[in-house]
Amino acid sequence: QVDPVESGGGLVQAGGSLRLSCAASRTVFVLNGMAWYRQAPGKQRELVATATRRGTTIVLDDVKGRFTISRGSAKNTVYLQMNKLKFEDTGVYYCNVPDYDLATRLGWGQGTEVTVSA
Repeated sequence: QVDPVESGGGLVQAGGSLRLSCAASRTVFVLNGMAWYRQAPGKQRELVATATRRGTTIVLDDVKGRFTISRGSAKNTVYLQMNKLKFEDTGVYYCNVPDYDLATRLGWGQGTEVTVSA
């Protein structure tokens, strides 16, 4: 395995919760920060949240009030706490740098799949 390492996805009923974890110790992540993206089936990848030197931010309006991004005590770890999950949250969640162009250059890993049953 190579950074980033995503985990925590799974199958959950609507209204349930999941906590996604990402560990990324490579210098590029230390310098540029980290972010969560997601891609729903048949849809474009979208930015969900970011964690940089400026702080943590939920970018996607649809998940505000339900999702929280936080930094862990371990070096360069981030979490995405997802509460009150909806069917529309279903998708593959990826951890990468906040800048999309740089993220594309670095490449997208396998991600961690979140499936929310209706």
